[in-house]
Amino acid sequence: MSDNTTNNKPVINFIRHQINDDLDKNLHDSIQTRFPPEPNGYLHIGHAKSICLNFGLAKDYNGKCNLRFDDTNPSKEEVEFIDSIKNDVQWLGFDWDGEVRYTSNYFPKFYQYAKELIDKGLAFVCFLNAEETREYRGTLKQAGKNSPYRDTSKAENLDLLAKMKDGKFSEGECVLRAKIDMASPFICLRDPTLYRIRFDKHHQTGNEWRIYPMYDFAHCISDAIEGITHSLCTLEFQDNRRLYDWILENLDDFNKPNRPHQYEFSRLNLEYTVMSKRKLQQLVEYNLVTGWDDPRMPTLSGLRRRGYTAAGIRDFIDRIGISKVDSMTDMSILEASIRDDLNTVAPRTMGVIDPIKVIIENYPEDKIESLQAPIHPQNEAMGKREIFFSRMLYIDRSDFEEVAPNKKFKRLALNKEVRLRNAYVINATTFDTDFDGNITTVYATYDAETLGKNPADGRKVKGVIHFVEASKALKAEFRLYDRLFTLENPGKNDHFEQLLNSESLITTHGVVEPGMKNAEPEQAYQFEREGYFCRDDKDESKYLIFNKTVGLRDTWSSSKIS
Repeated sequence: MSDNTTNNKPVINFIRHQINDDLDKNLHDSIQTRFPPEPNGYLHIGHAKSICLNFGLAKDYNGKCNLRFDDTNPSKEEVEFIDSIKNDVQWLGFDWDGEVRYTSNYFPKFYQYAKELIDKGLAFVCFLNAEETREYRGTLKQAGKNSPYRDTSKAENLDLLAKMKDGKFSEGECVLRAKIDMASPFICLRDPTLYRIRFDKHHQTGNEWRIYPMYDFAHCISDAIEGITHSLCTLEFQDNRRLYDWILENLDDFNKPNRPHQYEFSRLNLEYTVMSKRKLQQLVEYNLVTGWDDPRMPTLSGLRRRGYTAAGIRDFIDRIGISKVDSMTDMSILEASIRDDLNTVAPRTMGVIDPIKVIIENYPEDKIESLQAPIHPQNEAMGKREIFFSRMLYIDRSDFEEVAPNKKFKRLALNKEVRLRNAYVINATTFDTDFDGNITTVYATYDAETLGKNPADGRKVKGVIHFVEASKALKAEFRLYDRLFTLENPGKNDHFEQLLNSESLITTHGVVEPGMKNAEPEQAYQFEREGYFCRDDKDESKYLIFNKTVGLRDTWSSSKIS
């Protein structure tokens, strides 16, 4: 899967132009990319864009792609997140080159490179506290000031760094900073921090280390150690590219023409949700959702639980393409990709979400008829499924009206015929209601000569509705999902959690065909005329649970929340 395709051929974007140019100049024999997530949460669909890009480019250019965990902040990282990330990458259809890599694998080398920068007079230990550091850093309009510790001797800085490593200082007491330019127009170059002190136990290295490298120091060196040729990241790291280059240019091992270079692309912003692991974690920790895999979440585990397919997500990434322009992506594009994939691969079945009874008065009371229906009407190779017909059926409440509202009405009404899907033509005669006037039972007759064919007298029956035979029906709980937030871009609001859509989950109870007893979790099925659903086995229930994946048609474009 490439990052963007047309007629199965990659669309040339600025990253491919760069790779082609580098290969033409023999700067690299082959390309090496990497996917470098921090294991501090579950991956979301924004990460899918980076996964498809990095692994897709490696595949298309016969190169390699590493999976490297950026594990430099032990206070926020967990093995649970590592396992989930590996599972998500493979579920999307990709595999990494060699063993899984960890930034922590290179901690000893980082320490030696930090000492090299000190030896060159390019790094120093600084004892300014956080507030003082901000004051000295300056602003976008005002240059910063040199730290009073900037001119400490090399020998003393090496000694101080060793004491930091040995845990002789408390957290926050001091840091190692690069010595670059406090007057730089790029704040990231105003003597940035390279190392800070942390006493948290690390999930890979235990208590071996008391100092941990900052992302900007560790990332570029990890790329260089692994021979990464094209380091791809999102636009918020554009200014940091200057620090990426500065570090590698000032380390003897890496100051070479074929060293890694960083290139930035726009991140994925999806409307009516948030694309920040920190904010998604807040939703989980505040119990505003049921977990990282809540089907309303944009996490890959949540989307998978909802029935989204890896092929559909890869197609979505292809459709939106790769550029350097930040924009908000319409949810309808994602749903269209999922719908197009499921239309081809999803088995068909019938489920009644809001059931009312239908009594076929001229059908024998003790008879249950076995019928055959296609598993997929456009794919005979998928075979047939068994459905049933008897005197008592369930149809959806919305499929019956006492009086047809107009001539175009194609559902059931009194004295109006309709075909039951894969079964007979029926005609409604009367109905019962409860004390509140709600219809509970419809009475009808059926035409025994209409199974699989039109009425013999030539009359036209245009409407078709779905049904489930009552005696073998399985009770089911249907979970119908809507957008998680009421605003298109909730992430811009400081109190985004107050913008949650109270109707993002609606639960109903109905029935499904008996064959759905063995429905596989995360396998999407088309409930004919209703949409695509998949079985959920994560929650305990006396009913089968089905999550709605996506409707049969676009409902987003015409139903923006105002």
